[in-house]
Amino acid sequence: MSQLFDLTGKVALITGSSRGIGRAIAEAMARQGAQVVISSRKGDVCDQVAADINAELADQAGGAVAIPAHIGHKDALQGLVDQTRKLLGRIDILVCNAAVNPFYGSMTDLPDDALDKVLDINIKSNHWLVNLVLPEMIQRKEGAIIIVSSIGGLRGSAALGAYAISKAADLQLVRNLAVEHGPHNIRVNAISPGLVRTDFARALWENPDVLAARTAGDPLRRIGEPEEIAGAAVFLGSAAGSFTTGQNFVIDGGATIS
Repeated sequence: MSQLFDLTGKVALITGSSRGIGRAIAEAMARQGAQVVISSRKGDVCDQVAADINAELADQAGGAVAIPAHIGHKDALQGLVDQTRKLLGRIDILVCNAAVNPFYGSMTDLPDDALDKVLDINIKSNHWLVNLVLPEMIQRKEGAIIIVSSIGGLRGSAALGAYAISKAADLQLVRNLAVEHGPHNIRVNAISPGLVRTDFARALWENPDVLAARTAGDPLRRIGEPEEIAGAAVFLGSAAGSFTTGQNFVIDGGATIS
């Protein structure tokens, strides 16, 4: 049983991993023995996160390297993959976590440039990055791909329309990839968090009154923490999840059932 979640010898590339859910996933995977790639736009922040992980795990198998990249640029993603292979030799686990939401409000007021940015970053970049990593996974007949979606992709929204559309599309991307690449022993799954205490969702939890109203109908009556999402990613990337593919793991304190 102790080996089910062991990631020793695995390399995990995690986008948007300098903070929030992405950082929590990177830390959890490194603690299970993986070498993790910390990646976001800001190189100095990536360096600090990698240094913190390496300091914590100095005498253990897991560790981290920092490779900054702008996921909206295909050539930057190619560089991210190439540099990961140069430094760590391979990519066993890909976690597509980075996302944007530049507009909050009615879709009738949604500017075209905001719509384009959401679709490009939240969908197209995942498609690009997956296809850059797939060839080596197909060759090895092994790999795990995790796309971080959202419960926004499961229900309608009056204020997060474009974001919700992109997250619903990510869920279909997962299903398509799972069907296409399952014969190569490549598992593809999604995680859909509810409200989690991250900078990305700060507007929904910073004000105590807003947070109380937002969580009043949820069974657990509270906001989630990034670390509470990370365990699912470890499960999906490890031997424990070896018979799991095409699924969406909803981790939302019960918000979508109430």
